[in-house]
Amino acid sequence: MSKNMVNTILTIITFVLFVIIMFPFFIVVINSAKSSLEIITDPISLPQHWGQLLANISDIWNRPSIRYSSSVFSSVIITVGSLTTITIFSAMSAWVLVRTKSTTSTIIFLVFLSGLIIPFQVVMFPLVAFFRMIYEATGIRMLRTYHGMIIAYIGFGAPLAVFMFHGFIKSIPLELEEAATIDGCSRPQIFFKIIMPILRPIFVTVIILNAIWIWNDFLLPSLILGVGQDVQTIPLAIRAFAGSFVKKWDLIMTAVLMAAAPIIVGFLFAQKHIIKGMVAGSIK
Repeated sequence: MSKNMVNTILTIITFVLFVIIMFPFFIVVINSAKSSLEIITDPISLPQHWGQLLANISDIWNRPSIRYSSSVFSSVIITVGSLTTITIFSAMSAWVLVRTKSTTSTIIFLVFLSGLIIPFQVVMFPLVAFFRMIYEATGIRMLRTYHGMIIAYIGFGAPLAVFMFHGFIKSIPLELEEAATIDGCSRPQIFFKIIMPILRPIFVTVIILNAIWIWNDFLLPSLILGVGQDVQTIPLAIRAFAGSFVKKWDLIMTAVLMAAAPIIVGFLFAQKHIIKGMVAGSIK
């Protein structure tokens, strides 16, 4: 088989995979500009009036029973807080583990890696029980709070972040830190002034990967925050459109599109750094 034939076959396979992957997103886009009746009668046709999209957005934003604006605020607080703590603490931990050559640091790193192996479904109910025990012992509420969600996301997001930072930091020459020490820099100064600027590509990668997960997550917020409570994220708000007897498909599709738009835009702007961060550190 010639090289041109192989390239043609690979191109066709790539195109088919692209269509399959993008088809659900296409369905969401076209149905977000329809009414519920139009979606039920003909879900794969193009909308007759794209202005219906703006009407659906206005309906979602102004419904007092859904509280979509407060859900956006809660999602932003939880996502930003979780990403900030996961990236900074994981980078600091990985740096110390890489530069500390001992059996203890190796064991701690393996403990972090074990977090990638344990399924979330195994620990989700013990996590809720543990948060209740904390409240009973200390009086500090962990369930249905911002800080409870952020702490939970740190626990589940730190293992992968530490693993990625660990591989990247191993490629940074130790001589840079030794020169900074000779110049009088303290350990915190070395990290924040020398190491952190070098970690920018992997920082972007970790942020985007965790942002996609945290922003779109439904299961963990439903366990920690509960459905219909004062603090709710966007996925929990979207669930309110699907009742036991009535499902508002037009509002569901529009709300999904509204929730996905910020992540898609952020990914498109940061994809160069994501690819760079994924491959960086693989070759020392």
